Order: sequence, then structure tokens, then C-alpha cells
Amino acid sequence: MRQIVLDTETTGLEPSDGHRIIEIGCVELVNRKLTGNHYHQYIKPDREIDEGAIEVHGITNEFLEDKPRFADIATQFLEFIEGAELVIHNAPFDVGFIDHELKVWDHSKGKTSDYCTVLDTLVLARQMHPGQRNSLDALCKRYEIDNSHRELHGALLDSEILADVYLRMTGGQTNLTLGRQSTPSAETGELPVRKIATNRPSLKVIKASDDELSAHEKKLKSLNGAIWE
Repeated sequence: MRQIVLDTETTGLEPSDGHRIIEIGCVELVNRKLTGNHYHQYIKPDREIDEGAIEVHGITNEFLEDKPRFADIATQFLEFIEGAELVIHNAPFDVGFIDHELKVWDHSKGKTSDYCTVLDTLVLARQMHPGQRNSLDALCKRYEIDNSHRELHGALLDSEILADVYLRMTGGQTNLTLGRQSTPSAETGELPVRKIATNRPSLKVIKASDDELSAHEKKLKSLNGAIWE
């Protein structure tokens, strides 16, 4: 199973108001193991970024001036995510923006759902922890994941953190190296590539003992009118 943990940063909150994607960050999981493959791209939006959005992610209009437009990177991006399950926190936000970008680029390219399926970890977290705060920061605290270096939002960094959170939430075993702060290169504006270890041990499988199996069988026989009989 191939999964792509994805996050975006945008010029504002609503694509219906003409807001655009300015950063895409993805990390790849295959059979619940991080492969080290990732996709990261800054994008020139051809519009001003809201001041409130800059306060969140720190990406400025000047920084994006020499970056490619979505149309320039769309084919490569779709090739990276095609056939995978996207793992996104608050998926309607990111998927809504991706669908908008695809529509602006080429109506014939369809929607995100034409290329991959989507798992929303916010929905999953609300099911697992009803009535509690389930933001990415709150989940990091709940699952003891160190995100103290996350002073600003960033698509690649947030997707790496979300990969860690998702695997912890769903019983996976992982330990991303997130102890150092990443900043864009002064020359290229890109974040440095950080290789993610792929030699983690497989998940431990604990099987029932003979005594436990016997007790289970005895319990089943004691039930009257079980629906499986």
C-alpha cells in the first residue's frame, strides 16, 4: 500500500475567493514504512498573500517571485501522488485547493479523487478522541512527538510531522528525526533534503497463547443466541 502524507500552504483560506497554493510538501509511505522519497515545491501564485497567512507560514510575495507556477509543476505533482492514498489533516481544505488549481490549470484534468483516494486524519482523530482538541499540535502533545522546532507552518515539515502522528495513531512504529530546525536555502529557496530512516523494525505481532485461545473458545460457547451461530 502506497500512501502520500500531504500538506499545503496557501495565500489565504478560500479558493472561491481566488486564493492559491504556494507550497506543497509530501512524504511517501509504502506498507506503513517511510521510504525517504518526498515531493516539495514552492509555487508562484500570481496574487498577493494575505497578511494573516504570512504570519502563519512566513512565506512572502518576494520569496515566491521566481518560483514556478502550478501549471509548470502540475504534471510532476500528479505523477507523484497518482494511485496513492493521500493522508491529510483536515483534508477538505487541501483537497479543495488542489481541485481549484487543477481547474484553473486545465478543466480536463479532473479532480484529486480522479488520481487517488484520501484519508482525513482529523476525522480519524475525532473518532479516536471525541470531545478533545485534535489539531496537529494537540496530537503531537498527545502522542509525545517533539515539534518544538515548528515555529511556523511549512508544508514539508508539517507532512513529516503528520506522518509520525498518523503512524502513532494507527499503531505504527516510527521515529522521525525532527530535532533540528530547517530553513530554506539562501541560494535556491528550497528546504534541505532530510533522509528518513527506512530500516525500522517491522510491527511486532503478539499472538494469543493456547490458554487464551482455550478461554476464548469457552467464552464463545457460553454465549446464547450469538449472531454468528
